[in-house]
Amino acid sequence: MTRKPSPFERFTRLFADPKARERQSESKPTQKTQNPWIILAIGNPGPEYAETRHNVGWWAADILLKQHNARLRDEGPSRIAQLTIESQPAIIAYPKTYVNRSGAAARSLLNHFQTQTTRLIVITDDINLAPGRIRIRRSGGDGGHNGLKSIIQTLNDTSFPRIRIGIGKPTGADDQIDHVLGTPANEDFTAIQTATKAAAKAIPTIITQGVETAMNEFNG
Repeated sequence: MTRKPSPFERFTRLFADPKARERQSESKPTQKTQNPWIILAIGNPGPEYAETRHNVGWWAADILLKQHNARLRDEGPSRIAQLTIESQPAIIAYPKTYVNRSGAAARSLLNHFQTQTTRLIVITDDINLAPGRIRIRRSGGDGGHNGLKSIIQTLNDTSFPRIRIGIGKPTGADDQIDHVLGTPANEDFTAIQTATKAAAKAIPTIITQGVETAMNEFNG
């Protein structure tokens, strides 16, 4: 009997194999873009984390990467792809650091590309939002998220836009660490998949029309 594909298999076929980042050909270094938008997707490196709730920011970034047929290369503590979004230069970045050291990746990218903090868009998971919801903010605190906490402490600045993707709170015997490092069940996975699509769609809106317009359109 033919095995029915799992939700994760369906997701990766639609968008991007999580391991594809490691297999993609290195793009040749190009002339450094000045003051691009930087889209920093918070997550943990390594295939063992690819399908976990903590890496949903990477799922959203994968959608953009595939849409633009962009190739990754190493840049300091991140893997990055340079592309153009609505005629604006942009960088998609996957930190090679772990979540709680995301600030090192953010600082390195801002310094290297001489980018203003207000042009840093961070995509992250959020246990305080139900699966399927996203919340966009112009600035703010860390909300208890170690990745955002690391970025804020390292930059000493909170004035960067962020897109939070809901993963829901832990239930039963799971603690928070087990929850964020676990994989979502089918129903939650479907909702999170919808949210990652919305997060990817919100990026061009932020870049071309501003954070307020994106908040009005996508916050749910």
